[in-house]
Amino acid sequence: MKKHYLTVTAALLAAITIGFTSCDDDDNNIKPIDENEFTITANITENTTWETGNVYILGGRIAVVDGVTLTIEPGVIVKGEAGTGSNATALIIARGAKIMAEGTANDPIIFTTVADEIQPGDIASPNLDSDLDGLWGGLIVLGKAHISPKGGAAEASIEGIPADDENGKYGGSDDADNSGTISYVSIRHGGSNIGEGNEINGLTLGGVGTGTTIQNIEIIANQDDGIELFGGTVNVNNILVWNSGDDAVDTDQAWNGTISNGIIINPGDEAFELDGPEATYVNGNFTIEKFSVSTEDAEGLVDNDDNTNVDMDEIFFFNLSSGQDFDQEPTVAASFTNFEIVLPAETTVADFFPEDQSYVTVVNAGANTVGADKSAFTGWTWAAVAGQLTDF
Repeated sequence: MKKHYLTVTAALLAAITIGFTSCDDDDNNIKPIDENEFTITANITENTTWETGNVYILGGRIAVVDGVTLTIEPGVIVKGEAGTGSNATALIIARGAKIMAEGTANDPIIFTTVADEIQPGDIASPNLDSDLDGLWGGLIVLGKAHISPKGGAAEASIEGIPADDENGKYGGSDDADNSGTISYVSIRHGGSNIGEGNEINGLTLGGVGTGTTIQNIEIIANQDDGIELFGGTVNVNNILVWNSGDDAVDTDQAWNGTISNGIIINPGDEAFELDGPEATYVNGNFTIEKFSVSTEDAEGLVDNDDNTNVDMDEIFFFNLSSGQDFDQEPTVAASFTNFEIVLPAETTVADFFPEDQSYVTVVNAGANTVGADKSAFTGWTWAAVAGQLTDF
C-alpha cells in the first residue's frame, strides 16, 4: 500500500518544540502555558470540560478512562505533541468513557499538531500545508459492541496502541453502547507510526455502539487511513477525508452500521478498503451510501475481500486515472447499486470495473445524479475554505 512518510525539517522541529514549556501541575494534571493554552500530562480520571477559546496540548498518549466524560466545547483547539512508537500522542476514549465533542458550523473543534500555529477562530492552518502528515497520532474511540477479530475473541487491542495499554481494549456484546457525541470536528496532520503497518488513523472507532453520535467530521492529511471502523454498530453521517496517506475509509471485523453522505479527495491508496469479518461473527451487511470521490493520485477505487459484507449505493467517482479499479467482487451477498463515473478519454467502464459493469453509469462532469450533498461541509471545513469542493 502507498505510504507517505514525513521528513521533518529543522524549522519544523523548532515549531514543534514551541509549546513544550510547562508549569506546575494542578489537580487535573493540566499544565498552564499561558492564559488560554494548557498541556494535558496524564490520563483523564474525572469528568472534565475543555473550554471554548482555549488550546489543549496532548502531552502523550492520553486516555479518558472508564466511567469518565470529557466535554470539549465549540471552538476548542486540541494539539498533539510529536512522537512515534510507544511515545506517539493520541486521545483515547476508553470503553465505558464518553467524549462530548460538540462543535458547531460556526465554531468547529479542531484536532491538529503542536507545529500548527492555528488559534481558536481559525479554520485553515496559517503555516502548514494540507498534505503534511504524521505529526501526531489521532482520535481513538472504543466501545463495547460486537467485533469479529481473528480468533473470535470478544475483545481485542486497538491498532496503533501498545497491546499492554488496557485503555486500548475494545469490543463486547452491547451493540447499543454509547461513547458520546463527536460533531463538527476536524482532525488534521495525524497518523504517527507505531511500527510497520501499525499507524494511527485520523479517527479510529473500535467496537463503538449505536448510542454514539458521529457526524460532521473532516479528516485531513493523515499518514494512515482517514477513518477506520473495527467492528461495532455506530453510524457515521457527513464525513470528508482529504489527502489520506493510505485509505480514506477502511472497515474491518464485521462493522455493522451505515456511513452516509461523504466526500473523499485524493486518497493515497484506496478510496475504500472494505474488509469482511475475521472470525465467524457477522450480523448482516454494512452500508456505504451517497459518496462523491475525486480519486486523483489514488492507487485504486475500492478493495474488497471475498467475504466483504457491504451494500454500496449512490457512489460517484471522478478524476479517475489509468490503473485504478474496483477490485475483487465479494462472493457473499454484497450489493452495488447506482454508481456513476466520469470516464477519462479513451477508456471504458471495464478498465475500472473489470468484473461487473451493470450498476455503473457513465456521466459527464457536473451531470451526476448521485453522490454527496456538499452543503454539509461548506463554511466550517478547511477543504471548503481552500476551494476543494468546487467540483463536487
